[in-house]
Amino acid sequence: MARGSLHIVNARVRRCLVDAALPGDGEQVLVDLAIEDGRIAALLPAGKVAPESGPNIIDQDGGEVWPGLVDLHTHLDKGHIWPRAENPDGTFAGAMAAADADRHANWSEDDVHARFSFGLRCAFAHGTVAIRTHLESQPPHDAICWAVFRALQREWSGRIHLQAVGLVPIEDFAQPSADALADLVAGHGGVLGAFLYMHPDLHSLLERMLALAAERGLDLDLHVDESGDPGAMALRHLAAAALRQGFEGRILCGHCCSLAVQDPAEAARTLDMVRAARIAVVSLPMCNLYLQDRVPGRTPRWRGVTLLHEMAARDIPIALASDNCRDPFHAYGDHDMLEVFREAVRIAHLDRPLGVWPRAVTRTPAAIMGQPETGVIRLGAPADLLLFRGRSDTELLSRPQSDRIVLRAGREIDTTAPDYRELDGALAGGAK
Repeated sequence: MARGSLHIVNARVRRCLVDAALPGDGEQVLVDLAIEDGRIAALLPAGKVAPESGPNIIDQDGGEVWPGLVDLHTHLDKGHIWPRAENPDGTFAGAMAAADADRHANWSEDDVHARFSFGLRCAFAHGTVAIRTHLESQPPHDAICWAVFRALQREWSGRIHLQAVGLVPIEDFAQPSADALADLVAGHGGVLGAFLYMHPDLHSLLERMLALAAERGLDLDLHVDESGDPGAMALRHLAAAALRQGFEGRILCGHCCSLAVQDPAEAARTLDMVRAARIAVVSLPMCNLYLQDRVPGRTPRWRGVTLLHEMAARDIPIALASDNCRDPFHAYGDHDMLEVFREAVRIAHLDRPLGVWPRAVTRTPAAIMGQPETGVIRLGAPADLLLFRGRSDTELLSRPQSDRIVLRAGREIDTTAPDYRELDGALAGGAK
């Protein structure tokens, strides 16, 4: 497809994903787009952009057009190890044990690079433009993971914007090594992270973590209360600590599963504090559905997701993300944010109406990553777009849309995902 100009006609866009005044009052509107030199040059009601003669015209026939997708919470360093590190019982404890054993037995720069790169290729083929990945950051794996990240961040520059989170257990902030971790993260332009859960010294650990982040101007991205224990209230303690310290950086909390099994009044109190502390939340619906409330021989009683509707009612920023793909924490997944969105809608009832929820995989996570020009359709922005055959909620979300067209800077890319067989050598065990 020529770089110069392209017209996309009879395209359906969602108002929540567009920065432009368009007529009508429905969630969607039919438009024509003109693309010049890789950027959106015109966005007008259908029939208002006169297509030039020639081959560079795509008639969407009412199909939807979305901006590039954003994955705010992944683990690319541990992705795709399932063939050699299955979760024996599907539980969270089983996942931790299998992942730890694999990390100590098999991780090297070559191994992590092969799997990390494979995940990026999947995400790119599906239309993802920005990813934040957590990296195991305890020695000796910190050196391996950050070296791979640095190399792939350079290699993928201009295709996927990559950010990294230095991930350690919260108790590591009681150690002198916490300063070195914060320096490592700051040196890579990263985000400071931790597994956050109820701990006897949680108050002092939070104070130390927040102080280190403030001293170095770092944002925070935390795994919080990833369990079905109603007594898990680390999220409330974090919000209180951030308010006490007047922390000015961004704070993002992932999972927050235990909110859904707490007394509603207690959960509401926590959410009010989260709002006051300007904390954003990223939900990982597929991974949480897989792990939470899993007891062998027993049907799960809840879905694992956090209180998304209650957060939305308080205007707490919410993102949805893929989390783990084909590792002990989630045996499935393909780094496809449309799949994540489709399943989140079903799991958490994010419809009737769908409303602004599409922002949760586009412009909201982009803003949290400090990329406000990403994940939105606006004049002058790069034409990083996804073109779907689906014309409505039920068409878009009933099929995988595997025939989607992905444009990057106005040019169609190859949407063929890499073959799993490419990992056979790295995994030294083949597929199961």
